[in-house]
Amino acid sequence: MRFSSILTLACAITAFVLSLLCIFAGSSKSFLQRADLLTLNISRIGHTSIFNTSDGDGGFFSNLVNDLEGDLNSLVNNVTSDIASALNLPDFFNVHVMDFCEGSYLPKPTVHNARENITACSNRSTVFHFDPSKVIQKKLPDGITLEDIHWPTTIEDTEHDLKIVSTTMVVFYIIGIAFAGIAILTALWGIWAGSRLSAVVNFFIDVLAFVTLGIASAIATAIIVKAVEVINKYGDDIGIAAYRGSRFLGMTWGATAVMLLASIVSVAQCCTGGRRRERYNGKGAS
Repeated sequence: MRFSSILTLACAITAFVLSLLCIFAGSSKSFLQRADLLTLNISRIGHTSIFNTSDGDGGFFSNLVNDLEGDLNSLVNNVTSDIASALNLPDFFNVHVMDFCEGSYLPKPTVHNARENITACSNRSTVFHFDPSKVIQKKLPDGITLEDIHWPTTIEDTEHDLKIVSTTMVVFYIIGIAFAGIAILTALWGIWAGSRLSAVVNFFIDVLAFVTLGIASAIATAIIVKAVEVINKYGDDIGIAAYRGSRFLGMTWGATAVMLLASIVSVAQCCTGGRRRERYNGKGAS
């Protein structure tokens, strides 16, 4: 029995579970909402100087007054009011690998450590791509457009750039999870066989799992960094912000790290397996 294979087995199981949690996070309103790629906070939209109700241009605020029959001047001037609700928008979006969820901050967005109340999640898809411009446009009242709320066109351009990359990320996650699952089986074989062949096969599978999960993690990290950077840079003028999903990053890179460890252990098995067997056979001959 090769006891070092127990370590590779533990690594493979850990990587398999962490990777599954990464792609299935957010599959329901209560499942791992904090393990998101990023959070888009639009609860303070409109609370900036770019929204000027006295310009008299008949644009956003005039339309909103007509549609909502509300006093927008007092709404905007009161920094504790919830313009997002007046616009029929949620306070935030939690963006996951294969879907997004939306909700509101309780008791209200301005309260320190406000609690997230998830109200709905989108359908899950392996070709999912979060398109905040399209999602927000659908939720705006009739007659109100993204241009009316000064939605940055740079964010829309970035969405298109990340669409193909997002699909590629999901594909690598699926392949990585498959290899991690196979690594569990090869590690079990290595525990009982203890041969050089099992060690070589185990190493090959471990490396494939490490590489594919590493690529998926790298793509996810690049998407998160790019999206958060663009949203915070160009969305600050209208009061929106994005936050990185640190828990997700920890999970995905943790899965990658344990498969790297498994690969290193497998290399050691390949190098020492033959000598151990020779020593064992020599003792038996005497």
